[in-house]
Amino acid sequence: MKLSHKLGLGLGALSAAMVLVQPAWAQAAAAVAASPIPAATVNKGDTAWMLVSSALVLMMSVPGLALFYGGLVRTKNMLSVLTQVFMIVCIVSVIWVTWGYSQAFTGGSTPFTGGLSKLALIGVDANSQVATFSNGVYIPEYVYICFQMTFACITPALIVGAFAERVKFSALMLFVALWVTFVYFPMAHMVWYWDGPDAVAAAAIKGKAALDAVNGEAGYLFQMGALDFAGGTVVHINAGIAGLVGCLMIGKRTGYGKDVMAPHSLTMTMIGASLLWVGWFGFNAGSNLEANGVTGVAFINTFVATAAAGLSWLLIEQVVKGKPSLLGAVTGAVAGLVAVTPASGFAGPMGSVVLGLLVSPICFFFVTTVKNKFGYDDSLDVFGVHCIGGIFGAIMTGVLVAPSLGGQGLADYAAKPGSLSAGDYHMGAQVYIQIKAVLFTLLFSGIGSAILFFIIDKTIGLRPSVDVEREGLDLAEHGERAYHY
Repeated sequence: MKLSHKLGLGLGALSAAMVLVQPAWAQAAAAVAASPIPAATVNKGDTAWMLVSSALVLMMSVPGLALFYGGLVRTKNMLSVLTQVFMIVCIVSVIWVTWGYSQAFTGGSTPFTGGLSKLALIGVDANSQVATFSNGVYIPEYVYICFQMTFACITPALIVGAFAERVKFSALMLFVALWVTFVYFPMAHMVWYWDGPDAVAAAAIKGKAALDAVNGEAGYLFQMGALDFAGGTVVHINAGIAGLVGCLMIGKRTGYGKDVMAPHSLTMTMIGASLLWVGWFGFNAGSNLEANGVTGVAFINTFVATAAAGLSWLLIEQVVKGKPSLLGAVTGAVAGLVAVTPASGFAGPMGSVVLGLLVSPICFFFVTTVKNKFGYDDSLDVFGVHCIGGIFGAIMTGVLVAPSLGGQGLADYAAKPGSLSAGDYHMGAQVYIQIKAVLFTLLFSGIGSAILFFIIDKTIGLRPSVDVEREGLDLAEHGERAYHY
């Protein structure tokens, strides 16, 4: 199941030096056992909201991300980027229903990846249900599959921006198929897979040993107690570090530092960014799986953090460059969306505003000073915005969830394994867990991506010839141009 505001701290989350809080197993079991488990019902309102959210997240990839990236590259490569994003959605969708969903969201022999019990969606039909985060309330499993499929599609599509204009189409498609299998699906499992509230309620009646068993079947980072409402680690840090590895291994664009490589259509980029912002409400608010108060929390946090980050970036440009730019405004907005993603259902609105105001200066520093200092060619700043913004948001989630700062706390998860009530919340312990989750994601995705890039480069090759790059990938790889004169 996907993580929501009711995610609590799992067993083994704290090191021996930080054993400040112990799970109240006896109290949790008694509290759950005292209330009968409601009969399972499909909630039509939640189902409708999740269908809308799925469509909104799909809109983020096509047309949102495709237009955002397409406008940022040169005219001769625009169609190649549009094609890459569009086809990533197509190929990942087929992989998802074939083995991806089963690998990510079924129990496996280890907490690092799922099994193949639902290979090709075997056993799933119109009557299959998935629990939301309220006992006895369900949505159709096909709806949940579609919602999670949109996340699986957009994550590898984000990587494209890091080495845009210099990668073979065939090599990219092979990389995406391998990357989602060996990196994304395991990450989704580790962060978001658990058995759901009904399984916990049933186990609580049986006592601590049964609760231990339920918690032991959850994903690795879930057990660690990492908070990730909608994909700070799974999507943004995961894709951002993979993008950095790719741009370093593929190398700089031909003519980088000499040729003019300015965006060919900021109009297109602004349209794409606007679609991303609208679609992100499905991305974040939909991650609650229900249409309730916490959905509203995620919705308003997504709204205000984005606005604050766009404003912050523009103010920085005014001070540093003397002129505010449209490109800066939309880049800041995306940075805000990235940062609020893991915190969207945990933070309060004012905490989200602060998060947005702070993330832009950090990302601005990375896409200007750090990038120029080290000279890597992250074409569309995937690392500087998605990875850095995701890291900041993931760590700050441990701060902003605190009720004392207007956060939602973890009281609603009081009956779940290893959980804490709002009054027992320890910010330092949670921030420590968030940092561990970030470091794990960076290593897991970074090393896994490097291995895949290396294998593909040594077999079919990652990069087209210099002549092809100079001609443009649109004509050389796809036989068409965006414009004919």
